[in-house]
Amino acid sequence: MDARIARELGLEQAGVAAVLALLDEGATVPFIARYRKERTGGLDEVQIRDIAERATGLAELDKRREVVLAQIREQGALTPELERRIRAAATRTELEDLYLPFRPKRKTRASVARERGLAPLAEQILAQPRGGHPAQAARRFVDPGREVPDVDAALAGARDIAAEVVCERADVRSLARDAFAQHGRVASKAIKKAVGDQRTRFEDYYDYAERGERVPSHRYLAVCRGEAEGFLRVHLELDDERLVGQILRVAGHDRRSPWGDELAAAVQDGYARLLRPAVEKDVRGTLKERADAEAVAVFAKNLESLLLAAPLGERPVVGVDPGFRTGCKCTALTATGELVAHTTIHPHTSKDTARAARELVALVERVGAAAVAVGNGTAGRETEDFVRGALRDAGRGEVLVVSVNEAGASVYSASDVAREEFPDLDLTYRGAISIGRRLQDPLAELVKIEPKALGVGQYQHDVHQPLLGERLGQVVETAVNRVGVDVNTASAQLLAYVAGLGAAVARAVVAHRAARGRFTSRRQLLEVSGLGPKRFEQAAGFLRVRGGQHPLDASAVHPERYALVERIARDARTRLEELVGDAARVGRLDLSRYVGGEVGEPTLRDIADELARPGRDPREAFEAPSFREDVRTPEDLEPGMVLDGVVTNVTNFGAFVDIGVHQDGLVHISELSDRFVRDPHQVAHAGQRMRVRVLSVDLKRRRIALSAKLSG
Repeated sequence: MDARIARELGLEQAGVAAVLALLDEGATVPFIARYRKERTGGLDEVQIRDIAERATGLAELDKRREVVLAQIREQGALTPELERRIRAAATRTELEDLYLPFRPKRKTRASVARERGLAPLAEQILAQPRGGHPAQAARRFVDPGREVPDVDAALAGARDIAAEVVCERADVRSLARDAFAQHGRVASKAIKKAVGDQRTRFEDYYDYAERGERVPSHRYLAVCRGEAEGFLRVHLELDDERLVGQILRVAGHDRRSPWGDELAAAVQDGYARLLRPAVEKDVRGTLKERADAEAVAVFAKNLESLLLAAPLGERPVVGVDPGFRTGCKCTALTATGELVAHTTIHPHTSKDTARAARELVALVERVGAAAVAVGNGTAGRETEDFVRGALRDAGRGEVLVVSVNEAGASVYSASDVAREEFPDLDLTYRGAISIGRRLQDPLAELVKIEPKALGVGQYQHDVHQPLLGERLGQVVETAVNRVGVDVNTASAQLLAYVAGLGAAVARAVVAHRAARGRFTSRRQLLEVSGLGPKRFEQAAGFLRVRGGQHPLDASAVHPERYALVERIARDARTRLEELVGDAARVGRLDLSRYVGGEVGEPTLRDIADELARPGRDPREAFEAPSFREDVRTPEDLEPGMVLDGVVTNVTNFGAFVDIGVHQDGLVHISELSDRFVRDPHQVAHAGQRMRVRVLSVDLKRRRIALSAKLSG
């Protein structure tokens, strides 16, 4: 298996074999990628996951192959040649095509014809002999007692059998599938009864056609949604006549045979009734799988950017969930996100705005807030202005006012996680807490929310949900382990994504911490119920114990390498505590002296990086976004305006940018750069600051077209 996977993925076989062995031993992907580089040849997480997924797919294919062989063998129909072809089948589709003629079926027209004794007549149609006459041959099969009243009925039944035989041939199905895949056009038409005179979001697809192999993911998912909601009729267009001619040639059609017309009629009927619907369904399924995979990849990239957004850090904040009529929910949070106080102010509906300002400033001063996080939803811009004014008037202009994407905050508010954290708190305040914590540490807070609720994908509700869930879980796992987790402050939700832990052990870590106090060393983790040596091996390097007993407990150096680092310090004639964080001294180390056994240059380079900057956060430094104060609604926009914005979502066709008007604008892929852009993710990511120029504003359709080409 390792040789085949290596060949398919273009990787070294030794590395693939090492990954498969490590996975069998129970190692996690983040652990293998970070701490077993020598064994794998430095394969990264993406490559390791590809190996794992392909190995799973091949194992499932082999399992299905044995089932197919056993079932055909039971029928007494397994020939050496058929077994050879089944064992050589490289894909599930190829395997199922070979199995189709032997698969148990419900009653079909062909099976009924066989019961009526018409199989020998069908064999003559399929054989295409040059002699004999179909009508004369069919007279022998006329039998009213078997519901074959005349020659026409006999030939019709024989054609049904011939049609099924031809359409179930693996080579015929492969031919048809290739034709639809390479030349089929996805076509959609409006269903007049459903559409009428109304405008819908599917109007671009009322009369649409595009080559299936070229149709972008977002367009295919759009027509599928339109079909599901009853607005569109969707099918694959193809030159059916040409394909039928090709099938006839494969089936051995002989124009000079008196049986030629019978086979032609059988194939025409079988194609329309059996083959085309089945193959069109298969090809559309493949198109959907491809579109799903592309959409999930887009979602994953956006989610990764969102999770790894720059954190404000451990500084006190006030979180504000803005609102007009119901007021603004305000929460004061400590540097570690603990709730100190909360209140509701009414700056937009009350005449006494001075009181609202005093209450807000009191919260800021109570925790010494470094920033006020304001949700970017309804009343967001107005609340930002109010907060800035209140702070300026109170002489607290140094406090940052930051607009925070509040997508999913309401989902968190009503979740079991939020109820468990704040059982006695109204859910509206929970949303304000989430907004404040997102500013402090986006990763730590967003892991509590189902990724689909964060609004950073395209058609995420239309894609295969198990695929989406699995991929997004991988993204969160990668982000969490890349940043590292403080074991003394992390929530159970965050700890659950640490390599090797899982939800149950994460809860046990939090319970142990609550019962016995903070951890003072990584080794103490072995005292947690359910966290044995294997889990410790997988998780320890990604957990941080700040201010712990061992200087390396706050770094990404794995405990299994502590002895090596201590040896390096001794050889450098310095104390380990002095070596950690001394980049100049670390730079002078001769690491080649320590290569040997399981430790090679990759691991030593990682260790040196950690010694130079222990526990370094890989995320960017925080930079507060800013919007123009005179632009609040789409009506304020004019073509040519240049604005600062924040990328909220990147799709295959461009990037959506928040410019502070409660309606994201679209920078189409053609407007993202002065140079050609093949993939928008090459130049844009969620959370990125972007200066844009307004191209047009369609107030009726609520569409804003933007350009990142400022000199256009």
